[in-house]
Order: sequence, then structure tokens, then C-alpha cells
Amino acid sequence: MSTVMQKIKDIEDEMARTQKNKATAHHLGLLKAKLAKLRRELLEPSAKGGGGAGQGFDVTKSGDARVGLVGFPSVGKSTLLNKLTGTFSEVASYEFTTLTCIPGVIVYRGAKIQLLDLPGIIEGAKDGKGRGRQVISTARTCNCIIIVLDAIKPITHKRLIEKELEGFGIRLNKEPPNLTFRKKDKGGINFTSTVTNTHLDLDTVKAICSEYRMHNADITLRYDATADDLIDVIEGSRIYMPCIYAVNKIDQITLEELEILDKLPHYCPVSAHLEWNLDGLLDKVWEYLNLTRIYTKPKGMNPDYEDPVILSSKKRTVEDFCERIHKDMLKQFKYALVWGVKRETQTAKGWQGT
Repeated sequence: MSTVMQKIKDIEDEMARTQKNKATAHHLGLLKAKLAKLRRELLEPSAKGGGGAGQGFDVTKSGDARVGLVGFPSVGKSTLLNKLTGTFSEVASYEFTTLTCIPGVIVYRGAKIQLLDLPGIIEGAKDGKGRGRQVISTARTCNCIIIVLDAIKPITHKRLIEKELEGFGIRLNKEPPNLTFRKKDKGGINFTSTVTNTHLDLDTVKAICSEYRMHNADITLRYDATADDLIDVIEGSRIYMPCIYAVNKIDQITLEELEILDKLPHYCPVSAHLEWNLDGLLDKVWEYLNLTRIYTKPKGMNPDYEDPVILSSKKRTVEDFCERIHKDMLKQFKYALVWGVKRETQTAKGWQGT
């Protein structure tokens, strides 16, 4: 483990010393590929050991969606959980009060949202420091991340936490790279692009592929992709999820400072202790989860508006609806009558709303 850590540090130091320009793009791309492989190797021992996520971290996923509270120690994650869900999570004035994963449930607009209070992470968590590996592994299972920041501490903490999550393969508020990577048996590396490339060229692509011992592949770019984007596609284990930055303790800063924070993207100001803007945070969580409520209507009766069926943004077909109710329902399914949608498309499995 220490050897891998030292190799990671050596590569990071070399990347920091190397100037970024066209002449060094090939070398930097190779270093990034090596770094990604080492980070993956760093995670494998825990997976092979069979120990799981660790005591207190193996929380059964429940409800319609899962949201994780991530941040440095003593930023107010436990207070947020207590106020939003009514679940008790110990709160104190010292750091690392929460040592395990504490779950709670929010019932909002008919949906049951599981909220996880994760222990505070420290700088270097992605490399296994503290309990960072268990914390971020649990964060990967979430549908949305809330990064809790302390308004009275440097805003640079935001970038530090992003770096830790990115090191573990979590991509925040990003879409998967719009490029195609297909391995083949022969023919070498075939690199094509529909746009002008400023980050990648054939030599850099070949260097990255050779690091993964891939010498035959078709690669097509549909936008100006970077070496990091190509590595993410090759690795294939990246998680893309929405993220909200909840800036807590705004009751301790001035109005001028609040206006500066307001320029941050994906930002929501709150005061967990005084319960300021918690409704605004829930509205933002609902927006970022992009859930759909489906109300059932028994024949000859009014629709049931009390208990909707919740579907995720990626599974909104009638087939998904049937499986959400019961897996055997599809065997007897014939047709569906749907109201309240903008457009209807008839498919083999019934209606799909668009």
C-alpha cells in the first residue's frame, strides 16, 4: 500500500512540475493514465479482502432516492440530518463527532428520500487517510450529493472536497463524456473527431491506450475532449451525479459576504441551527434528483393523490412503472391509459412519456 501511495505522490509531483502546453500534452496524458490506474489499484485491496464498507457504513438502500451529506468535520451535517429527518445524530462542538453512517428519511412531495449523514472527511481521504475510503465508497451509492460547507471557513474547502471525490471516480454536475471508445481485435488505433481538438491528438491517445495495453480501438470524439475524459471512458467506473453545495451557518456572516457566496453555481445558503432556508434546500434536492410522480387511478374511482409511484429520471417508461409495483405485473400487462403528459409515444411495452 505504501509503495502505491509513494508512486501516486511521485506522479502528482511530476505533474505539478510539468508546464502545460502542446509539447507536454503527450507526457501529461501518459502520467494521468498511470495515476488513474494506481488509484484503482489503491481501492482493490479493500474490495478483495471481503471486509465490505466497514462497520457502520453498510446501510441498506431504501426509499425512492438516496442523498449523502459530505463535508469536512464540524460543518453542520449532523444538525442538518436532525432538522430535516428528525433522526438523532450526535452533535457536539468538537470534530469527528459522527464516526459511522447515520441514515434518516425525508418524506417530500410523496417521495421517500433516504438522507445519509457521513462522517467528516479529511484532505487525503481519496488516498485512504482517516476513514475516507469508506465514506466516499458510500457516497458513490447516492443519487445526489450535498456538500456541506461552513460559511465562516475558506471557500477553498469546496475545491478540496471536490478533489477528494473526483479522486474516487465521482464526477459532480457533469455529463458522461460524449465520445465513443470501442475495442477491436486488429487495425491499430483509429482516432476520429467531428470537431477541432485542442487537448487530444493521435500521439496522446495512443500513449494513453498503450498504458492500458490497448493497441486496437476505434475512438470517436463529438466534442473537444480532454485526456481526463478519455481516461474516464476507458476506466468505465466513473459515477456521474448531481451535487448541491449547502453553505451552512449563514447567520454568522454579513449580507455582503452572503452576496459573494450567492455567485457560486449549484449553491444553497442555509442555517441548520436556526432552520433558515431548509425548505429551499429540499426544493433544490427535489429539482436535482429529477424524480417523477405517477398517480394510479383505480377503474371507476378518482386518482390516488396520497401515495404516488416515484420513478427516476432514467427510468420513466410504463415497463419501469410496472416493475416498480411488482416484477410479475409485466407478464399480465396489455395496455396503459396515461393522463397529464405533454406527448405520448406508443412502444411494445406501452407508453413512454417524453
